[in-house]
Amino acid sequence: MRFKTGASDYRASLLKAPRAGQAAWTIVSTGYRTARFRTKGGESAGSRHVIMSERMVAAREPQAARGARETAAAEADAGAALAKPGVAATGALALEACGGGGGSSGGGTPPPVLSGTQASRFLSQSAIGYSHADITSVSTSGIDAWLTAQFAMARPQKFWDFLVANGYAAPANVNTLNGFDPMIWSQLMGGSDILRQRVGLALLDQWVVSIDGFASSWRPFVMAAYLDVLWESAFGNYRDLMEGVSTSVAMGLYLTFLGSVKANPATGSIPDENYARELMQLFTIGLYQLNMDGTLVMSGGNPVATYTQTDVSQGAQVWTGYTFANGDNTTPDRMQLPMAINAAQHETGASSFLGISIPAGTSGATARAAALDGLFNHPNVPPFVSKQLIQHLVTSNPSPAYVGRVAAVFADNGSGARGDMKSVVRAILTDSEARDDTQVASSSFGKLREPVTRLVQWARAFNVASPTRLWPFGNVSSSANRIAEGPGHAPSVFNWFRPGYTPPGTTIASDGRVAPEFQITNEPSVIAYINYLQSVIVNGAGEAKADYSSLTAIGSDSQALLDELNLVLAAGQISATTIAQMKTALDTISATTGAGLNNRIYAALVLVMASPEYLVLR
Repeated sequence: MRFKTGASDYRASLLKAPRAGQAAWTIVSTGYRTARFRTKGGESAGSRHVIMSERMVAAREPQAARGARETAAAEADAGAALAKPGVAATGALALEACGGGGGSSGGGTPPPVLSGTQASRFLSQSAIGYSHADITSVSTSGIDAWLTAQFAMARPQKFWDFLVANGYAAPANVNTLNGFDPMIWSQLMGGSDILRQRVGLALLDQWVVSIDGFASSWRPFVMAAYLDVLWESAFGNYRDLMEGVSTSVAMGLYLTFLGSVKANPATGSIPDENYARELMQLFTIGLYQLNMDGTLVMSGGNPVATYTQTDVSQGAQVWTGYTFANGDNTTPDRMQLPMAINAAQHETGASSFLGISIPAGTSGATARAAALDGLFNHPNVPPFVSKQLIQHLVTSNPSPAYVGRVAAVFADNGSGARGDMKSVVRAILTDSEARDDTQVASSSFGKLREPVTRLVQWARAFNVASPTRLWPFGNVSSSANRIAEGPGHAPSVFNWFRPGYTPPGTTIASDGRVAPEFQITNEPSVIAYINYLQSVIVNGAGEAKADYSSLTAIGSDSQALLDELNLVLAAGQISATTIAQMKTALDTISATTGAGLNNRIYAALVLVMASPEYLVLR
């Protein structure tokens, strides 16, 4: 089997059958990296080797060294990525670029009844994770009805309410992180609102706040209040999202405008500019002016900047005087309240930026409304936001036509409303480019599944539950022994990966394409993912364990087992050739005892979830 990039060819015999008398099966390649892999007990116990490819097309930049380079990198991203249509990179071992648009010619109405593979493919793009029952539901109801039901679904529990219900508001937790990771996993793995969870995570990838990036008491509650803003806004209006984020304690702490005060000529101090800059650069309009289809507006052969340093300095005046709603820190309650504005510390001089004029003497709340209204109505917002949401859900390099169709819905949902997230999400997921079944066979469409969604998909597919509500998966962001990405633990405001990231030295780069998730994909992270995956598949995480009863019923038939996993996990996208090779390996594991049957199931899960044909979402 050959996986191709512009840098080199990757040759791998995916599976090698055991020699006579050998109980082990092996995944082999011409590479040299090896991850040791063991099954539990039984007649097929023994070590298994997952040998990684000879060279990775992956980001080498250490996460800790990003800070000073991020803005310059973002500028390069914008110039190289936003301007060009085309293809996204995908694959965890070494895959040809995938992502851009085909010949779709407009949003279409998907068929009301879908095959199982069509339903699973749709859910791969729309849900945080799903089970066979969810596939059946979409197959029978159709996409439109499923979306309508998901939009109407009330949130089963808010992040804040999880912390309170499980005792984390106790005074002993005032300066701890207790409860934060369980709170996240309880929603991602346990909530029934699987569309909201997926869109909420996409919003967190854009409107980044990390619990590791600010100092405060009651930090899990600070994050819970913030995540509730994002998750509520997932099906609301983008302007309301901007308001909720801009008044949240979490963002005030993370981008350091909580406590920012007006300029003091005597000392030379000026307002903090962090939020004013990132609100424009990362959250609303980006660095360069865009056409409605996401391509760059050019002048004299150069992209046209959206803002200047003067815009940042003038805009920063708006974000002065912000402070906690009250001084009571005995409970976490104030962390859920919108920040207050201390009028004595707020800059009341006139300011002007991006064509927005705020007269002298304007109150802080009125100035905020003017600034956010002006940004919300900026022509860049529809294509800027729409493209990033498409990248997170469907494909890394959508065609300009795809971006343009979604941006048009963002600008006007058909009823005169701008920023209607339900309409935008529906437009993304029902667009003809997303629903085109021929894209499955294309090497020029799709995205690398981000690690968190892989883990959550496994948990959802096999009903992982946490009876004690501890959800003890913890922080999984280590690239040495976990999955190299942890929700709510981003290393910087630029997230785990930038939307315009391109692996250097590849055809992806030379073609002007992007592969965001490759920024956290390298040899150590892939090995760590497979080793952690094998461990969690077999053992679960503490008392949170999978239910494989649906697989034990068919596990004696390797073909049936693989067919089920291919459908539920990979939307039928693992080729017949690869499935046949996997079957040959699985048939060497006897299923005549309970231990042997379990080992066959574990091995099948690892093979499928380590397969490049699974790791690529098309």
